Amino acid sequence: MPTIAQHVWRPSGARRAVLDGFVPVPRGSIPATPAPLVWPAKDPVDILDYEFDISAALLSNRGDSIATLDVSITPNATGDLSVTSTGADGAIAVVWLDGGQVGTVYSVQITIGTVDGRTVSRVILLPVQSLAQASPPPNALTSDTGLIVTDQSGNPILIGS
Repeated sequence: MPTIAQHVWRPSGARRAVLDGFVPVPRGSIPATPAPLVWPAKDPVDILDYEFDISAALLSNRGDSIATLDVSITPNATGDLSVTSTGADGAIAVVWLDGGQVGTVYSVQITIGTVDGRTVSRVILLPVQSLAQASPPPNALTSDTGLIVTDQSGNPILIGS
């Protein structure tokens, strides 16, 4: 009888935000404000894993890894973005996110505690857009019921073209 293969889950690197390295700043100078961390946009119906890689904070600290993970999202009303689960893979925090309102950019604050006692907390922005259904051009020909009229290739027929 064949043995059922075990699935090894790996987070998707396609949705990874990476903590920049900690660059020393000379005395008396003002450090530049780093660019905000941003994940690629998600559709409200997507349930996807998003990553936050803190390897730069653990550089030269062999054996240190993520021990605790706290996630908060703003805004957080009914129907907004929500966390379905969290996990860690070494120095990478993995957050599964669901829902969201189209046109909203969410602030996802991730606070991480490490085995050796370090704490790293950052906000990552996540825009929610309607990606599953593209908006038709404003000059697309529509039927009486509101359906878009297309040619034989599936392209919308445009009025005035």
